[in-house]
Amino acid sequence: MSKPTLKRRDQFKFFFPIQTRWADNDIYGHVNNVTYYSYFDTAANSLLIQKTGFDIHNSEIIGLVVDSACSFQQELSFPEIIEVGVAIGKIGNSSLRYELAIFKQNQDEAAAQGHFVHVFVDRKNRKSTAISVEMRNVLEQYQLIS
Repeated sequence: MSKPTLKRRDQFKFFFPIQTRWADNDIYGHVNNVTYYSYFDTAANSLLIQKTGFDIHNSEIIGLVVDSACSFQQELSFPEIIEVGVAIGKIGNSSLRYELAIFKQNQDEAAAQGHFVHVFVDRKNRKSTAISVEMRNVLEQYQLIS
C-alpha cells in the first residue's frame, strides 16, 4: 500500500490546538489510535461552533458521523501540544466532509490525516435535514486549499 500525499499546514485556514493528556498514551508509550478520532471530532465541532455559531445543545439539527478514516504518519505522545487543521472537503445538501490533519508544533507536514462525514438530521426524528444557507456560506470559506 502506498503512502498518501501528506497534507500541509498551508492547505488549512482553521486550526484547533489540543494538549495531549496523560490518559491519551497507551501501553506502548504513544497516543492510542482511537484518540486521533477524538481530536478530529473535537476540532471539526469547534469549527462549527466558533465560525457558524452552531449550538450543540439547542439546535434543531445535529450532525451524525457516518464515515471516518485516519492515516498515521508519525507517533504522538504525552506531553505534546498539537494543532488539528480542519477544512471542508465537500458540502452536500445535508452532509459535510471534513478534511483533517494533525500537526506537531513547528512541522508543516501532517503527523496524521483523515476525514469524516457529518450528516445533519433533525434532533428529534433523526431525518436528514438540509444545511442552512447561512451555515453553508460560512463553511465555504474553509474549503480545503489545493
